[in-house]
Amino acid sequence: MSSTDVVEEYIQDERDPSRSPSVPITGLMVQYYHVCKRELWFMANGIDIDRETTNIQRGTHVDETSYGTSRRSFMIDNRIQLDILDSGDVMEVKVSSALEKPARMQLLFYLWYLREIHDIDKDGVLAYPTERKRESVILDETSTKDVESTVRGVLDVVGRDSPPQLEKKPYCGTCLYQDLCWM
Repeated sequence: MSSTDVVEEYIQDERDPSRSPSVPITGLMVQYYHVCKRELWFMANGIDIDRETTNIQRGTHVDETSYGTSRRSFMIDNRIQLDILDSGDVMEVKVSSALEKPARMQLLFYLWYLREIHDIDKDGVLAYPTERKRESVILDETSTKDVESTVRGVLDVVGRDSPPQLEKKPYCGTCLYQDLCWM
């Protein structure tokens, strides 16, 4: 089966209520794929981090207290949580722009998912309130290819019997999975 067929099959599975995708991809999975494929594998295989850590709570606090009156949250297909601004744009809020590509890809995945699965076209806004920074994100032909490549990659990583090879990254020291990788 070609990689294009994997994406098309995923779209068909998502669109048809009588089928369910073999891997229900979430925005967090897309983010993890672009941060660390091992982190994605651990999370997808039920090895989850402690959600009560300071960094996770800080991110949750920033998300919950920013743009509160100008956005509404929606849960789509019991796993995709979107924030929609009064303007109609989809918003993703992050504490820091340090991992900008993973955040952008997460938002692009949401835009792609809306378009491909639900026939809804939206633009996005990536916001870093603690940095007072916002940027527009648009799903175009190039970013569509990037998202579809990411979907293929997520499906590949999650389908493996063991985690991807260990790769030292600059942020490994702050990763909540570091004890699993560097014991």
